[in-house]
Amino acid sequence: MQAPHKVAIITGAGTGVGKAVAIAFLKEGYRVALAGRRKELLEQTVAEAGATAAQALVVPTDIRNPASVRALFEKTKEAFGRLDVLFNNAGTSAGGVLLEDLSYEQWQAVVETNLTGAFLCTQEAFKIMKSQEPRGGRIINNGSVSAYAPRPNSAPYTATKHAITGLTKSTALDGRKYDIACGQIDIGNALTEMTARMVQGVPQANGTVAPEPVMDVQHVANAVLHMASLPLDANVLFMTVMATKMPLVGRG
Repeated sequence: MQAPHKVAIITGAGTGVGKAVAIAFLKEGYRVALAGRRKELLEQTVAEAGATAAQALVVPTDIRNPASVRALFEKTKEAFGRLDVLFNNAGTSAGGVLLEDLSYEQWQAVVETNLTGAFLCTQEAFKIMKSQEPRGGRIINNGSVSAYAPRPNSAPYTATKHAITGLTKSTALDGRKYDIACGQIDIGNALTEMTARMVQGVPQANGTVAPEPVMDVQHVANAVLHMASLPLDANVLFMTVMATKMPLVGRG
């Protein structure tokens, strides 16, 4: 008897890391629910993967909204019957705004997307994973190297990514009794639309502006796929994938 296809939900699947990961999962044979704010970008991801309607489910989603998140998970279960992997990837930043000039609204928008959104998705994943047969699943959080090393003028993004580390640890601990594994991938300078400016130059901790090396985002997709491929009795709790020569390792 052929094993059933594994099922994944990927948030922020219309651009950047989420897009690359969604394409990799589809090409690996997963059934994938693609979540994001813009339907047309999600559909473009499906088209680039060459996926069929039976493989891919496009679900426009606002992960800051509990009802929208519930609908995403309900539609996934209805279409595919179960959930094996959640990749909490969707995120945003306030841009390079001085800490003292940040508005409350800018702060709140980043917190609601990066932290609250990941929590809401994790909560709904737990509800499905703990009650399905076979039981369990895997949650992978996109932490970013900002989970432990800030860039200048990045307080909201850095604070939420540090918080994701706490969410990862709590999820890994609380998920044990349900056979739910949780890990975090911290990404440094993967080349996407959002990070293309690094090649021209970005602010450094010492106040200068300097170009930084980048890496192909496909390496990130491959790493996430590896994390997802492990049996549930093994887990990559934290993984850092980075451009080898970026200035992260060293003293400023």
